[in-house]
Amino acid sequence: MKKVLMFLCLLLVVSACKTKKKSTSATATTPVTKQRIAIEDANPEQKKRAYEFGKRVLNTCNTSRFKPFTSSEATPEVLRNTTEARLTKTCHAFRLKYGTFKDLTLVEIIPNKKEKTNLYRYRAHYSKPVANKELRVTMTEDNKLAGLKSVDWQDEYQP
Repeated sequence: MKKVLMFLCLLLVVSACKTKKKSTSATATTPVTKQRIAIEDANPEQKKRAYEFGKRVLNTCNTSRFKPFTSSEATPEVLRNTTEARLTKTCHAFRLKYGTFKDLTLVEIIPNKKEKTNLYRYRAHYSKPVANKELRVTMTEDNKLAGLKSVDWQDEYQP
Protein backbone atom coordinates (compact mmCIF):
# COMPACT_ATOMS: atom_id res chain seq x y z
CA MET A 1 0.00 0.00 0.00
CA LYS A 2 2.86 2.30 0.84
CA LYS A 3 4.44 1.69 -2.58
CA VAL A 4 1.19 2.43 -4.39
CA LEU A 5 0.77 5.69 -2.49
CA MET A 6 4.36 6.72 -3.28
CA PHE A 7 3.83 5.82 -6.93
CA LEU A 8 0.69 8.00 -7.12
CA CYS A 9 2.49 10.92 -5.47
CA LEU A 10 5.38 10.58 -7.91
CA LEU A 11 2.96 10.41 -10.83
CA LEU A 12 1.20 13.55 -9.58
CA VAL A 13 4.49 15.46 -9.29
CA VAL A 14 5.64 14.39 -12.77
CA SER A 15 2.34 15.35 -14.40
CA ALA A 16 2.34 18.74 -12.66
CA CYS A 17 5.86 19.55 -13.86
CA LYS A 18 5.22 18.92 -17.56
CA THR A 19 5.70 22.00 -19.74
CA LYS A 20 2.91 23.03 -22.02
CA LYS A 21 3.43 23.63 -25.72
CA LYS A 22 3.19 27.21 -26.86
CA SER A 23 0.87 28.02 -29.70
CA THR A 24 2.71 28.84 -32.92
CA SER A 25 -0.27 30.24 -34.80
CA ALA A 26 0.12 33.68 -36.35
CA THR A 27 -1.78 36.58 -34.81
CA ALA A 28 -3.45 39.42 -36.67
CA THR A 29 -0.48 41.73 -36.16
CA THR A 30 2.21 39.17 -37.02
CA PRO A 31 3.02 38.89 -40.71
CA VAL A 32 3.12 35.32 -41.94
CA THR A 33 5.85 35.89 -44.48
CA LYS A 34 9.23 37.55 -44.09
CA GLN A 35 9.23 38.90 -47.63
CA ARG A 36 9.34 42.63 -48.07
CA ILE A 37 7.73 44.74 -50.76
CA ALA A 38 10.11 47.20 -52.37
CA ILE A 39 8.92 50.71 -51.50
CA GLU A 40 8.93 51.77 -55.15
CA ASP A 41 6.87 48.66 -56.12
CA ALA A 42 4.11 49.25 -53.56
CA ASN A 43 0.60 50.32 -54.51
CA PRO A 44 1.01 54.12 -54.66
CA GLU A 45 -2.57 54.83 -53.51
CA GLN A 46 -2.25 52.52 -50.50
CA LYS A 47 1.18 53.91 -49.66
CA LYS A 48 -0.20 57.46 -49.77
CA ARG A 49 -3.22 56.58 -47.60
CA ALA A 50 -1.06 54.79 -45.01
CA TYR A 51 1.17 57.86 -44.73
CA GLU A 52 -1.83 60.21 -44.45
CA PHE A 53 -3.51 58.08 -41.75
CA GLY A 54 -0.32 57.82 -39.71
CA LYS A 55 0.39 61.51 -40.02
CA ARG A 56 -3.21 62.40 -39.14
CA VAL A 57 -3.01 60.49 -35.87
CA LEU A 58 0.41 61.81 -34.84
CA ASN A 59 -0.44 65.39 -35.85
CA THR A 60 -3.30 65.18 -33.36
CA CYS A 61 -0.63 65.50 -30.69
CA ASN A 62 0.47 68.84 -32.15
CA THR A 63 -2.95 70.35 -32.83
CA SER A 64 -5.14 68.68 -30.18
CA ARG A 65 -7.75 68.17 -32.90
CA PHE A 66 -8.55 64.74 -34.30
CA LYS A 67 -10.66 64.13 -37.39
CA PRO A 68 -12.27 60.73 -36.70
CA PHE A 69 -11.92 58.01 -39.30
CA THR A 70 -14.96 57.11 -41.38
CA SER A 71 -16.18 53.61 -42.21
CA SER A 72 -14.79 54.02 -45.74
CA GLU A 73 -11.33 54.79 -44.31
CA ALA A 74 -10.98 52.24 -41.50
CA THR A 75 -12.19 48.87 -40.29
CA PRO A 76 -14.82 48.70 -37.52
CA GLU A 77 -12.17 47.62 -34.99
CA VAL A 78 -10.07 50.72 -35.68
CA LEU A 79 -13.17 52.94 -35.49
CA ARG A 80 -14.02 51.42 -32.10
CA ASN A 81 -10.49 51.69 -30.66
CA THR A 82 -9.42 55.10 -31.98
CA THR A 83 -11.20 57.35 -29.53
CA GLU A 84 -10.42 60.94 -28.68
CA ALA A 85 -9.87 60.03 -25.02
CA ARG A 86 -7.31 57.37 -25.91
CA LEU A 87 -5.49 59.65 -28.32
CA THR A 88 -5.41 62.48 -25.79
CA LYS A 89 -3.84 60.22 -23.17
CA THR A 90 -1.23 58.91 -25.61
CA CYS A 91 -0.49 62.35 -27.05
CA HIS A 92 0.06 63.84 -23.63
CA ALA A 93 2.71 61.23 -22.83
CA PHE A 94 4.36 61.57 -26.26
CA ARG A 95 4.56 65.38 -26.12
CA LEU A 96 6.17 65.31 -22.70
CA LYS A 97 8.69 62.64 -23.61
CA TYR A 98 9.42 63.27 -27.31
CA GLY A 99 8.34 66.85 -28.06
CA THR A 100 6.34 67.85 -31.11
CA PHE A 101 5.78 65.47 -34.01
CA LYS A 102 7.58 66.45 -37.22
CA ASP A 103 7.20 63.78 -39.92
CA LEU A 104 7.25 60.10 -40.89
CA THR A 105 9.78 58.23 -43.01
CA LEU A 106 8.72 54.97 -44.67
CA VAL A 107 11.27 52.27 -43.90
CA GLU A 108 9.71 49.05 -45.20
CA ILE A 109 6.50 47.33 -46.25
CA ILE A 110 5.77 43.83 -44.99
CA PRO A 111 2.93 41.86 -46.61
CA ASN A 112 0.76 39.45 -44.63
CA LYS A 113 -0.68 37.10 -47.22
CA LYS A 114 -2.84 35.21 -44.73
CA GLU A 115 -4.62 38.35 -43.48
CA LYS A 116 -4.36 40.05 -46.92
CA THR A 117 -2.84 43.17 -45.37
CA ASN A 118 0.34 45.21 -45.69
CA LEU A 119 2.24 46.54 -42.68
CA TYR A 120 3.91 49.91 -43.28
CA ARG A 121 6.81 50.62 -40.93
CA TYR A 122 7.46 54.33 -40.46
CA ARG A 123 10.16 55.98 -38.44
CA ALA A 124 8.55 58.86 -36.54
CA HIS A 125 10.54 62.07 -36.13
CA TYR A 126 10.04 64.34 -33.13
CA SER A 127 11.63 67.59 -31.94
CA LYS A 128 13.56 66.00 -29.06
CA PRO A 129 16.66 63.99 -30.01
CA VAL A 130 15.79 61.19 -27.54
CA ALA A 131 12.73 60.26 -29.62
CA ASN A 132 13.27 56.91 -31.28
CA LYS A 133 9.79 55.74 -32.23
CA GLU A 134 8.21 53.63 -34.93
CA LEU A 135 4.65 53.80 -36.23
CA ARG A 136 3.17 50.67 -37.75
CA VAL A 137 0.22 51.21 -40.06
CA THR A 138 -1.66 48.13 -41.26
CA MET A 139 -3.70 48.47 -44.45
CA THR A 140 -6.19 46.00 -45.94
CA GLU A 141 -6.22 45.09 -49.61
CA ASP A 142 -9.13 47.51 -50.15
CA ASN A 143 -7.03 50.38 -48.71
CA LYS A 144 -8.73 50.57 -45.32
CA LEU A 145 -6.84 51.23 -42.13
CA ALA A 146 -6.73 47.96 -40.15
CA GLY A 147 -4.35 48.92 -37.35
CA LEU A 148 -2.06 51.54 -35.83
CA LYS A 149 0.68 50.79 -33.36
CA SER A 150 3.49 52.89 -31.95
CA VAL A 151 6.55 51.06 -30.60
CA ASP A 152 10.16 51.84 -29.83
CA TRP A 153 12.32 51.81 -32.95
CA GLN A 154 14.19 48.61 -33.84
CA ASP A 155 16.34 48.39 -36.98
CA GLU A 156 15.03 44.88 -37.65
CA TYR A 157 11.31 44.22 -37.68
CA GLN A 158 10.16 42.36 -34.59
CA PRO A 159 6.47 41.38 -34.48
